[in-house]
Amino acid sequence: MVEYTKLKQVSLKDHPEIREEWVQNVIAEDPSILGLGEVYLRDRERIQPKAGRLDLLLQDPETSRRYEVEIQLGATDPSHIIRALEYWDIERRRYPQYDHCAVIVAEEITARFLNVISLFNGQIPLIAIQMKAVETEGHVSLFFTKVLDEIALGLVDEDEDAASAPADRAYWESKSNPKIVKLADHLLSELKELEPTLELNYNKHYIGLSRNGQAFNFVTFRPKKQRFNLEVKLPRTDAIDELIEGSGIDTLEYNSRWSMYRLSLRPEDLQKSRDVVERLCRDAYTRRVSQ
Repeated sequence: MVEYTKLKQVSLKDHPEIREEWVQNVIAEDPSILGLGEVYLRDRERIQPKAGRLDLLLQDPETSRRYEVEIQLGATDPSHIIRALEYWDIERRRYPQYDHCAVIVAEEITARFLNVISLFNGQIPLIAIQMKAVETEGHVSLFFTKVLDEIALGLVDEDEDAASAPADRAYWESKSNPKIVKLADHLLSELKELEPTLELNYNKHYIGLSRNGQAFNFVTFRPKKQRFNLEVKLPRTDAIDELIEGSGIDTLEYNSRWSMYRLSLRPEDLQKSRDVVERLCRDAYTRRVSQ
């Protein structure tokens, strides 16, 4: 017969033996318990110039995304929120090559402060996690629940194309030159092997893609006079960074907000680094159709 054991919820803040360091130890031993994925501990009690110490710095091994985690025993308060955002801002400025997200962990996130935190969400990557502690037979266990997740940014083509002024091929050939615009044709022919209905979609700010008459922008093109910028929508990873670096392709700053690699290509790059460019485009297509 299955026996029932009643769990007793306890307050970590009022517990006679437990301190914040104990909570840090639990999370550091298995960071996945926060529900942020298979992240790992990058640093702990990380010194912030003139601002104190960041409780935990976690990182996703695949995307290299970093999570600045601040822990609060008891209810969250204004200083906890300000501290979490301050540390997030310091880290993203020190290491702009990574995508960063602030994480607030507290035993109680009141409706008042949840409303305050919600004001930042969408402008600042922010996750709020409520922590519950239960005690049974002298042992304390922790449970974590997201009460506020990041607002997912819509896909660029869901909204941008509706507002973008239409253009045509002649517009881009005059703005760039026919030889450079033709590089988009070359890539399109390769992409049609994945999706035969793909077509170039001309806008005044970029050349995108359409599928069955609807915007389908997993890659976009921005022709210049002597080269063109190729934007490939993929999360940033060390593996992709190494692949691009090894190819010798010129790159522009990674767009963290839209998870987008930006390559600056010359006509000869499509011959010399064809396999790399095609692989990136194919990976972006696979990711797009899975969303």
